[in-house]
Amino acid sequence: MDKTVTLRVYRRDPDLDPAPKYQNYQIELTPGLTVLMALYHVLENVDKTLSFRASCRSAVCGSCGMHINGKNRLACETQLSTLGNEVLIEPLPHLPVLKDLVVDMTTFWEKYERVRPYLITMKQDPAKERLQSPADRKKIDEYIDCILCACCHSSCSLDWWDKEYLGPAALGKMYRFIADSRDEGELERLRLVASEEGVFRCHTLFNCTEECPKKISPTFAIQEMKKRVFFKKLTGKL
Repeated sequence: MDKTVTLRVYRRDPDLDPAPKYQNYQIELTPGLTVLMALYHVLENVDKTLSFRASCRSAVCGSCGMHINGKNRLACETQLSTLGNEVLIEPLPHLPVLKDLVVDMTTFWEKYERVRPYLITMKQDPAKERLQSPADRKKIDEYIDCILCACCHSSCSLDWWDKEYLGPAALGKMYRFIADSRDEGELERLRLVASEEGVFRCHTLFNCTEECPKKISPTFAIQEMKKRVFFKKLTGKL
């Protein structure tokens, strides 16, 4: 007999529904079936009103971050067969729900923009390119892999109640440029976070590191920036 799995999906349109509800859908389990593929099956064959985000289906774009069985995951890489007979699918926590599994990412992108996520240079542009050694590139490999899925951002309890705190996603991206040998904006960025509302707001709970689908550690990045802030202050440069 073919095995079936129950998808228990969070449903809510804030303009119409005073409170969320959960709707069950029965899915036939087939080899290789991911949570995202199951949701597409529901959308295309069962309920065309279901809303969720997705794009690449290859764990590259970060669009399909969701709260699946109590953990932030990418729906496109999460195998349905590993989750049991009933799978609870909810939107990423602490972000406003626009509809069903679609959340409002406005504050996430605002914080991301504040850290100036691009190379800052003061010197004249070189004729061809800014060279970087393989050893220097290796220092930032992990943080370049961030796909901005917001799983870490959504998991951070400090981010939930302190709206001024940049949060692990933005700070991890900040470290990616601070640690880049070609970047010259370290002092500008460190001034932004050298306060209790910056890197020192992090309580090192490791929620963000545990929830990252790309196995990146924003916690490590934040601690490294704390060290840099202390060093700059001790040497009178900050």
